[in-house]
Amino acid sequence: MKACLFAALMAVGGHSAFAACLDVQGNLQQGGLIWGQAAPGTPVLLDGAALDVLDDGTFIAGFSRDADPSAVLQVGDCRQELAIAPREYNIQRVEGVPQRTVTPPPEQLARIARERELVNAAKARQLRRPDLLAGVLAGFRWPVEGRISGVYGSQRVYNGQPGSPHYGVDVAVPTGTIVRAPAAGVVTLAEPDLFYSGGTIILDHGYRLSSSFLHLSKVRVAVGDAIAPGDIIGEVGATGRATGPHLDWRMSWRSARIDPQLLVPPMRLPEAGNTP
Repeated sequence: MKACLFAALMAVGGHSAFAACLDVQGNLQQGGLIWGQAAPGTPVLLDGAALDVLDDGTFIAGFSRDADPSAVLQVGDCRQELAIAPREYNIQRVEGVPQRTVTPPPEQLARIARERELVNAAKARQLRRPDLLAGVLAGFRWPVEGRISGVYGSQRVYNGQPGSPHYGVDVAVPTGTIVRAPAAGVVTLAEPDLFYSGGTIILDHGYRLSSSFLHLSKVRVAVGDAIAPGDIIGEVGATGRATGPHLDWRMSWRSARIDPQLLVPPMRLPEAGNTP
């Protein structure tokens, strides 16, 4: 949706506390991604942190699951305060998960730490590809279509033990279902068997925006592969910490986990509840 002239400006005494600088597209809410275009060469900051700005002035920014209710965007000398809409999140209880993945045994801790470093390094790469980002902002597609079985922001209680919030959207489809790239990118991680996420792919869309695909039964790409929208990248599975076959699709902008479901059109197939 379009937030024209940042219509969600904070106001004081009926007047805007900050001037409007430019139009933006996207979602001013927790888990949302926004983008806009400043005058070429103009620095853009979000809460004091410099954003990547393309030669034509395009920039992107995202908000985490628990983002504060306001953020300050500065475009050159113009500052404007954004109201970030809060969201309500579901609590899901999942039984039958192997206890070794809920409370990992000590001998697995070194492996988990090593794999976390691999994932962090893949997401931290600085891929400056205006062509990729232009395609991404033109729109995403669903990597698979089926029953949505888990949603962004929900917290799962595994075998009675609260886990971390869920940062993706789960689509329940049979093992072996083809997974296609939702947008263009470059593969920065292609691992067949991570402890938590099993078969895992990270696709870098440029400028620290990436997609992750978890629990795959087959990884059909390699690090460094250039991927076009719709290319086959893997197959759905139930590897890692999963109770059944599904695709867990996640997205990150820098350190913020954003909601992929905000960037795709409605699923063409009917949803059938939000319980795995």
